Amino acid sequence: MKLLRRCQRILILSLLSLSVLAPLVLVSHRLKTITSIGRREFIDDLSSRKRRDVEALNSIEQEAGESLKEPKPIVFEDKNFQSREGINSLEFGMFVCVCVFVSYFSPVVLTSLIYFALFGDFSIWTSGSKPSNEQKDKRFEDGGEKKHSSKETGRHDSNLHAQSRGVRDVEIEIKYPQHNRSATKRDKNAHIAQSRSVDYKVKEIKDQLIRAKAYLSFAPPGSTAHLMKELRQRVKELEHAVEEVTEDSALPKSALQKMKNMESSLVKAGHAFPDCSAMSSKLRAMTENAEEQVRMQKKQTTYLLNLAARTTPKGFHCLSMRLTSEYFALQPPEKQLLEQQKLHDSKLYHYAVFSDNVLASAVVVNSTISSAKEPEKIVFHLVTNSLNLPAMSMWFSLNPPGKATIEVLSMEHFKWLSTEYDLGWKMQNSSDPRFTSELNYLRFYLPNIFPSLDKIILLDHDVVVQKDLSGLWHLDMKGKVNAAVETCLDSEVSFLRMDMFINFSDPLITEKFDHKACTWAFGMNLFDLRRWREKNITALYHNYLRLSKERPMLKGGSLPLGWVTFYNQTTAVERRWHVLGLGHDSTVPLDVIEKAAVIHYDGVRKPWLDIGFGEYKELWSKHMDFNDPYLQQCNIHG
Repeated sequence: MKLLRRCQRILILSLLSLSVLAPLVLVSHRLKTITSIGRREFIDDLSSRKRRDVEALNSIEQEAGESLKEPKPIVFEDKNFQSREGINSLEFGMFVCVCVFVSYFSPVVLTSLIYFALFGDFSIWTSGSKPSNEQKDKRFEDGGEKKHSSKETGRHDSNLHAQSRGVRDVEIEIKYPQHNRSATKRDKNAHIAQSRSVDYKVKEIKDQLIRAKAYLSFAPPGSTAHLMKELRQRVKELEHAVEEVTEDSALPKSALQKMKNMESSLVKAGHAFPDCSAMSSKLRAMTENAEEQVRMQKKQTTYLLNLAARTTPKGFHCLSMRLTSEYFALQPPEKQLLEQQKLHDSKLYHYAVFSDNVLASAVVVNSTISSAKEPEKIVFHLVTNSLNLPAMSMWFSLNPPGKATIEVLSMEHFKWLSTEYDLGWKMQNSSDPRFTSELNYLRFYLPNIFPSLDKIILLDHDVVVQKDLSGLWHLDMKGKVNAAVETCLDSEVSFLRMDMFINFSDPLITEKFDHKACTWAFGMNLFDLRRWREKNITALYHNYLRLSKERPMLKGGSLPLGWVTFYNQTTAVERRWHVLGLGHDSTVPLDVIEKAAVIHYDGVRKPWLDIGFGEYKELWSKHMDFNDPYLQQCNIHG
């Protein structure tokens, strides 16, 4: 009997000892786990704060037009930490109290609680029920999402920097479509992902170089020499890595490591030079300096473009010389080009081209004839100067226009020009041949040059004809002298206003002209020469020419003179007849070009020059046979 009681006492004492020691062991184990987790989260939090400070400096160099926004604060709730690996501090305290209380009454219950604490889930203490499978899946997915978010906002990843976050957010949306995110955030992330370039690594390298050079330029006298040396070394490494690279795919493998090294050096520099105002002032000065350099480069580019436009290519000069040499070797009967009886037949379709460019004139002739339904009714009148007359005549002797008729004239044939009229080009104080060329002003003497004709179409030498133009000859001109395409729509690339070239502060101009009047273009114009003679338009032109010499009424060039001369004497034709802008604008819609009857390379980027737009050159060069021996000898290629 005594032995039995003694065994009972030993068992009770053992259970009591277990009830005291078990909570202590459990508490120490849990505290150790929580401490390690908290320490790691604390370190991650510090790292994220440092990273956000660095990204705040990066925001100074954000691309123009991208708004700067303060990082959205993240608020963590208790439910964010409910998982099978974690434990809420309040829940754990409740558990310890229950263990101590129960240990004095029921060792069996205590043992169950200890087992449950080691292998159970404390989250049900607060939820009041066991989580369903659906809830578990949802928490698992939320945990995966938060894991991604933590990596985005807290940890330093040099390969995926701040500029890539919008893209990563979109990837998360695709991977977890069941997340109930707001539409606003989704739209915002998609917009950021689309607006930023995919080559963000190259941009990040350039941003790092700018920041490093800014630190180097305003380093205080007492700064660390070692840090300055390190920054200079990092700059050399990155400049060598990026060089002329514009795409991420072209970056060398070592570039990513160099980016990490540079970012580390920039963080050190940020701590060494914490004066944000100095940094901001320096970056502002660098921006202004860069903008000034861009302005200077634009001015230089404009000057060089105009210089290239005024210069005759070497091949063209060679061609002119060879053709001239061949022309003077011909016998007089061999120099005749045409059927004389067609030149004055007013029932035919007459076209005039004033040019000193052999190839440009040839393309106008070839494209017009190839597009015509009745080429045998076409008569071309080419007017050039005496210097280019032999070359122009020789070219069309070697390359006859098929069924069409062609006449090549020199302006020196018109003796009355220099004796009867005071020519406008002599009054232009400009070195630009577009303003001083005699051929540019012959258009105001069409009735005198072709006295036997009733109508004529004037084509500039920088046009290409794509459609049959016979429909223009039956156009109702409503008693007007000139038919042209209007250029007064501000949505068109050819938009022009009268006050751009005409001085409306002059009382004489204000009285006679409306600055809102619609403008029109030279380049493809149908002129009624009979009405011209009746209204004596040439005399009116001379009147405005004389006035513009006496007072600053008009800017240089024949276009403003044409506007005032043919004011209220111009009828509009459909825009499909004449599309402009191919010599100064690369955004002319292709569908508009395809439907156009005439395309015009107005501007300095002519299709026969190297500065011409490549996408438009084919439309011009397809009307020229570059296998011609003369073109081959002079190294002229399409």
